[in-house]
Amino acid sequence: MYGRYTQELGVYAKEEAARLRESGKKRSISEQSRNLDQQEYKGRCAKCRICTVRCQKFLISRVGEDWIFLILLGLVMALVSWVVDFCIAICLQAQKWMYGGLDSNVFLQYLAWVTYPVVLITFSAGFTQILAPQAVGSGIPEMKTILRGVVLKEYLTFKTFVAKVIGLICALGSGMPLGKESPFVHIASLCAVQLSKFTSLFGGIYENESRNTEMLVAACAVGLACCFASPVGGVLFSI
Repeated sequence: MYGRYTQELGVYAKEEAARLRESGKKRSISEQSRNLDQQEYKGRCAKCRICTVRCQKFLISRVGEDWIFLILLGLVMALVSWVVDFCIAICLQAQKWMYGGLDSNVFLQYLAWVTYPVVLITFSAGFTQILAPQAVGSGIPEMKTILRGVVLKEYLTFKTFVAKVIGLICALGSGMPLGKESPFVHIASLCAVQLSKFTSLFGGIYENESRNTEMLVAACAVGLACCFASPVGGVLFSI
């Protein structure tokens, strides 16, 4: 009995010592970051930093953190939608240019017309499968699953965003009769998560699970609204 408690006491002492070491490291890191912050406010651009912080606090207090987040999300998604449409148009024009440049040989025209879409489709499938298999599919069923509280591993990462956008451009640029509405629901959710991660101003939005769900629902509405240019339709879809 005595030996068992002695062993447990030794294990407890080791764990407590490890915990104290970790807390000491965290304290030193926080002190270093605090010193760096103080040094920043003592530099040449101290007035600019102070003015930026004051403007940030004023915007949050007047407009609200959620509204600023939604405005930035709408602007980012509009830019992404324009880039996707522009790249798809370039891919389709490249196919027509290639077909018109080979008008002297009918067989080469046929070969170019058939090979070009096959190459784009193969690249789209292979690139997506290698970089992020989570980007496969439309994205709406998976987003419904996430909104119900199920955690899907690596489904809302930046790597998935890159694979989704490039795969969508190549698939639609090949001339396949597909739509970008469903993938844009997933892309908007990816943009919302990445915007929250890369912008410290919105770091608190995804700390609360209920607000996390609300922002993802809003992102789904933004994604659909970007495709149809119908904000009301996006809201009805999210409902």
